[in-house]
Amino acid sequence: MDALSALHHRVSVPRLTGPAPTAEQQQAMFQAALRAPDHAYLRPWRFLVMQDDGLEALGELFGRAALADTPDLSADTLARFQGLPLRAPLLIVAISCHQEHPKVPLIEQDLACGVAVGNMLVAAHAMGLGAVWRTGALAYHPLVKRGLGLSDSEQIIAFLYVGQPAGERKQVPQLAAENFFQRWPA
Repeated sequence: MDALSALHHRVSVPRLTGPAPTAEQQQAMFQAALRAPDHAYLRPWRFLVMQDDGLEALGELFGRAALADTPDLSADTLARFQGLPLRAPLLIVAISCHQEHPKVPLIEQDLACGVAVGNMLVAAHAMGLGAVWRTGALAYHPLVKRGLGLSDSEQIIAFLYVGQPAGERKQVPQLAAENFFQRWPA
């Protein structure tokens, strides 16, 4: 698939199944992430890649975080939290690594990490894989951040779920560019 086709037709695929992307597919996604624009070449990111036991361990961490917030959580709700990482055979946690720099504010570093995630989404689509970017309250939960080994200067930008699409891909919404892009001055 050519680059413009991948960009124009990519959609989030929330329903994923196995098998996990191959080692070659994963490397292609990783290389796409590393081509994200990066002011001052700070490389303000790192990624945790989880499969199999790693997904189970993350589910346990999510469960502990949920129980820390709601100690009387029902068994069903706890099981739902523990099962969240199991929605795909591969999960990549994208972490923005803030660095003090006189010309690169922290928001630009978060944005660079976000573009790296976007590049992985497009690369996954171009290879016929499905992927979805999720965050939610667990991405900001102090227990989850500590459990994943984040420092005080790091922030989770995405939980990127990747696998084989389960079912039909949704239709790409057709948006009119003129509704979002304006010439200036008019």
